[in-house]
Amino acid sequence: MALDLSLSTVIAILLASIRAGVWLALCPPFSNKGTPTTVKGLLSIAIALPLAPKLATQVPPEISTGFLVTNAIEQAAVGAALAFLTMLIFAATQIAGNLIDLVGGFTLAFALDPFSLQGNAVFGRFYGLITMAIMYATDAHQLILRGFTSSYTAIPLNGTMDMTHFTRLVTTGTAQMFLAGLQISAPLIGIMLAVDVALGLLTRAAPALNPFSFGYPAKIFLTLSIAGTAMMLLPNAMANLTTRAINLVLELFNR
Repeated sequence: MALDLSLSTVIAILLASIRAGVWLALCPPFSNKGTPTTVKGLLSIAIALPLAPKLATQVPPEISTGFLVTNAIEQAAVGAALAFLTMLIFAATQIAGNLIDLVGGFTLAFALDPFSLQGNAVFGRFYGLITMAIMYATDAHQLILRGFTSSYTAIPLNGTMDMTHFTRLVTTGTAQMFLAGLQISAPLIGIMLAVDVALGLLTRAAPALNPFSFGYPAKIFLTLSIAGTAMMLLPNAMANLTTRAINLVLELFNR
């Protein structure tokens, strides 16, 4: 059985796959190193294939080499921009983990995270792994994927992205990222602050005890003890972060 595809359909699949491939390479949870590059490439084609009949109408009848090169760069830029907006929001959990490492005394255990190829301490890596697990368990990745597929309607292959609007959304997303990270880690940070105040008062009351000699072990013990309770807040936090990420991307479409 022969498969008859027009040139415009093939070009549409190619350009759509470039946008999807760049997006998958940068957007969580697909961007982690645990997902093979081959799988990401096949998934980008799988995203483009169902949309091929509609996208073929966005390709001009006369196709030149200049058009292909220019449009391929544009699609890569759109995919990177969409991934960056989503990545901004979900980086909040890793920021929360890094803040917990800072106040809990775990920054000394700094190591390389093999999934993100970035340096993180204990809770920074732990929160990153838990975030990916929750996203897959709650099907949040499907919502993100569905939001991305709507980009082909909002920003067609022959269209352009409003960079002014995108810059404003990056500023908004960055503010939301730091705020969400602080909110997630706020309970543990508050407890560690109370411990520091208590140690300071104990130092003033009984300097001979040298409270700061057991300050770090006490803070590490309290962090490990309370971390389990704080983890129960992560599923609800992930649901809110998923909603924020989708709304941020949709706001870019509704420019």
